[in-house]
Amino acid sequence: MAVRHAVVVATAAALLLPLLQPTDAAETTAAAATVDSSGSRPPAKQAVAVGRGGAVSSVNSYSSQVGLNVLRQGGNAVDAAVATAAALGVVEPYSAGIGGGGYFVYYNAATGKVSTIDGRETAPARMHSNSFIDPSTGEPIPFQEAVNSGLSVGVPGTPDTWAKALKHWGTVSLASALRPATRLADKGFVVNEEFRAQTAMNEDRFRDFTSTTELFLPNGELPVVGSRFRNPGLARTYRDLAREGVGALYHGGLGRDVVRTVQKPPVAPGSDRVVRPGMMDRGDLARYAAVRRAPTRTTYNGLDVYSMAPSSSGGTTVGEALNILENFRLSKASRVQALHHYLEASRVAFADRNRWVGDPAFSDVPTQELLSKKFAKERACLIRHDAVLPSPLAPADPRGTGSGCSRGIGSEEPYEGPSTTHLVTADRWGNVVSYTLTIEQTGGSAITVPGRGFLLNNELTDFDFTPLTKGVPDPNLPAPGKRPRSSMSPTIVLRDGKPMLAVGSPGGATIITTVLQTLVNRLDLGMSLSTAVAAPRLSQRNRVTTEAEPAIFESPERTALERLGHRFVLAPSTFTPSPEIGAVAALEFLPGGTIEAVAEPKRRGGGSAMVVHESR
Repeated sequence: MAVRHAVVVATAAALLLPLLQPTDAAETTAAAATVDSSGSRPPAKQAVAVGRGGAVSSVNSYSSQVGLNVLRQGGNAVDAAVATAAALGVVEPYSAGIGGGGYFVYYNAATGKVSTIDGRETAPARMHSNSFIDPSTGEPIPFQEAVNSGLSVGVPGTPDTWAKALKHWGTVSLASALRPATRLADKGFVVNEEFRAQTAMNEDRFRDFTSTTELFLPNGELPVVGSRFRNPGLARTYRDLAREGVGALYHGGLGRDVVRTVQKPPVAPGSDRVVRPGMMDRGDLARYAAVRRAPTRTTYNGLDVYSMAPSSSGGTTVGEALNILENFRLSKASRVQALHHYLEASRVAFADRNRWVGDPAFSDVPTQELLSKKFAKERACLIRHDAVLPSPLAPADPRGTGSGCSRGIGSEEPYEGPSTTHLVTADRWGNVVSYTLTIEQTGGSAITVPGRGFLLNNELTDFDFTPLTKGVPDPNLPAPGKRPRSSMSPTIVLRDGKPMLAVGSPGGATIITTVLQTLVNRLDLGMSLSTAVAAPRLSQRNRVTTEAEPAIFESPERTALERLGHRFVLAPSTFTPSPEIGAVAALEFLPGGTIEAVAEPKRRGGGSAMVVHESR
């Protein structure tokens, strides 16, 4: 009988040493209330690790350790990335998992080429441009009503992403890659403050779904810090994927469970929440395929910057902003002027993103034109050193002639949930992965598939519910089989054809500004990678105000930037009760084969950077 709930017991016994050992399927139904009091602790966290032989950085020490173990066992960067991602599905279930999607960017050392996989979720065949319009009012349905519903759930792409990455570039089977995470789900992880805080932030909506309450509110309570959280339902699901392949989801029993949950969400008795049923059916699952795409590419001061092409807007928007900034010598500018130009370039690039970027299967997305140096030069002419551009700024037509320097009023940036997670891996052979994956909002749709141990995404709320500008074509309206626009920006930077940096972040639309600011900090302002990651962040997304972390308000640059016309508001509390922007995981490739792995020192409770052979 499948175990349908996670179990919290006393602080965990040793978790990681056996993670690569074979598993016994009987463990799935092991007695849920067993107490293990041997008192082990989670792997130690460090924000920076320097060494050789391969590296992993992610938001969680359990997942980083899983990836590192794979590298030490002879796996490559792709094997480690999939294993790390599967472990994140266990320990970071509110940010990612097999109920979601993502974007996978890979550098192949043997060929010197960068490749990508678009594993974004897709809309069901029954979804149309007016699916988020209330027929009784003719108005968009309330956003939170859309989020917490089956209507928001897109067809998951993460399992197919893992399968395709391993097939094309990996050295182990999906079953082998899933084995460490399966054991972790069985044995459990030690609950920390971050996990409890994220559960508390979602508690009200979690209680509206019986399966989610059973899983994440054991015995009806928040998980206790220091206790062990076990998820035998997810272990069972991973075993099904290991045994049957991803066909278990796209053609099999796991898929039946997902569709049943989407169509009839398990609403708790007595809940007064309006929960709309979803449109997904088994045919939608059967038609799904993650897509191999050419990456975006631009150059920045002699470096090659590769990232994710549409359906993500990450590569085009980060790339356009860098191209704009290349017209200014930020390395020679004061810190105030460098920040000012970073904010203005981001403002301009977001104006163009919102108008032009969507799923290329449904819109003629001008990817190359958005990344052209000529267009960037036209757009750069808008930026003054002594004043701020008005917002929302109108987009320009990258296929037009000389239109980039025209000012005008545009549309507000649509809302995008600020969750997701990111990881980077590298191996002894020089292969590199930058991988961002998500279930959209923290906690996704709040709907857990009963007995399966994972949350479903609310990715379809990334569509625009109505056109942003009346009378202007919107490339991000819902449509059957369409991928909603994303901001995920997994990035790899090459110098002379060899990896220099790999970087990415969670954070919804702030992903773009987080990656951009980290690159500017490292490449233009002369910061070390660890300092570039830790530095206070600002996020300007074609709005009247710029979101800022608390340290910005205490900095001398604030007053100088306000004199130029910048207006700051405190960044929202999203992942935790603290106001934060993004959570970077990054690698830098140093001379002599040394790698510096960097994670957040504080944001989201601090991340975890590890290397195979650490320098002493």
